[in-house]
Amino acid sequence: MFFERPESGENTVLVHISIDSDTGREDPLEFEELAISAGALPVAFISGARRQPSPNHFVGSGKLEEIAIAVRSHKAQLVLFNHTLSPSQERNLEKALQCRVLDRTGLILDIFAQRARSYEGKLQVELAQLKHLSSRLKRGWTHLDRQKGGIGLRGAGEKQLELDQRMIRQRIKALNKGLSKVRSQREQGRRSRDRAEIPTISLVGYTNAGKSTLFNKLTNEDTYVADQLFATLDSTLRRVELPNFGAAILADTVGFIGNLPHQLVEAFRATLEETSSADLLLHVIDYSNEEQDSYVGKVNEVLTEIGAVSIPQLQVFNKIDLISDFKPKIDYDKFGVPTKVWISAYRGLGLDILRKAMAEALAGTIAKESIRLSPDLMRLRSQLYAKGFVEAERIDDMGFYHLKVRLPNRELDRVTQQGAVIEIAPKVLAKRTNDSIAAEKVRSAQ
Repeated sequence: MFFERPESGENTVLVHISIDSDTGREDPLEFEELAISAGALPVAFISGARRQPSPNHFVGSGKLEEIAIAVRSHKAQLVLFNHTLSPSQERNLEKALQCRVLDRTGLILDIFAQRARSYEGKLQVELAQLKHLSSRLKRGWTHLDRQKGGIGLRGAGEKQLELDQRMIRQRIKALNKGLSKVRSQREQGRRSRDRAEIPTISLVGYTNAGKSTLFNKLTNEDTYVADQLFATLDSTLRRVELPNFGAAILADTVGFIGNLPHQLVEAFRATLEETSSADLLLHVIDYSNEEQDSYVGKVNEVLTEIGAVSIPQLQVFNKIDLISDFKPKIDYDKFGVPTKVWISAYRGLGLDILRKAMAEALAGTIAKESIRLSPDLMRLRSQLYAKGFVEAERIDDMGFYHLKVRLPNRELDRVTQQGAVIEIAPKVLAKRTNDSIAAEKVRSAQ
């Protein structure tokens, strides 16, 4: 019921009011892009400023009249506000303007409803829509009413509003049950990857930064790509091979936006868990966009909300082909860890150095050691081989196994607890031997 959209656009009046009390102001250009992405046909853009919103109509009487004139002159069927409206403000505006009124949250929900393709995505969007709708129900007809005394006056016992609310609660309960099943399936997949010790890299970034294009280039896939906001809703996972590292899982996720509606953050919790449980975040940034610093801050706000801000980030500045004479490069911090990469996913520029940077960023969680196993630890040796951690092996005259391994640090801690001994490099042993000899000479002289 929520996914059949009109094939043609609608004449729409856009309203953007600057409120003095707002800490994070909305971008009017982004608002227009959102409207066009939803299929609207903007015919007028009305802007203004207020110290604070009007409790009845959000705007004052003069601005309300200006909007009404624009609606009548352009025969608009829809008015979009670049703000969050209360249910009463929305109803009052519709009564005054005699057309549909939608706020920023409703607009984003509508875009998500159009973009949802998978079963999970549709469940998540419908759940968000129902939660938003539950506070905006109006009494559409009155043939159902409370029971009354007298013959022929006994109604169904519920008002239509109450019946709608009950049906919505039941549907929300069913959707939550379905999403819980999806969440458990995702958790099972993550446990399988953890057992195989395959790290996960999650693509994050502001909407339309080029994440899906980059995902396709790195994985040789053909996921949907479009120059529009929220082209990707359904997360996709694919295996990639990184140089001098091995296999990793790359996840393409939904794009973020400023003041992302809370209903969407909650509804897409199962999808966003792929981000919050990742080993590395590729933060894709549109380098050609003048608002890039603001967008980076908004993405980090969402990452904080979903508990992923502490995960290591590699910033990927995309679309350098739109900047003249700019070549791919990598920036490192003082510890030699890559922090920033400049590429063009569309042109395929810098993808090799990006793979190198991804491998180096993940290598911080990987240990390369030589370990010694006694003959009674054959089961542990078999486990190391089964997981692909062993790079070389030799057996000494005493029957001890000397293994060169490459494995996650947490796995190294586990094998040492089970009896494996980390061997010290020969040059370090020689240095320590010389030091100990010098120390003995000092002690003997004393």
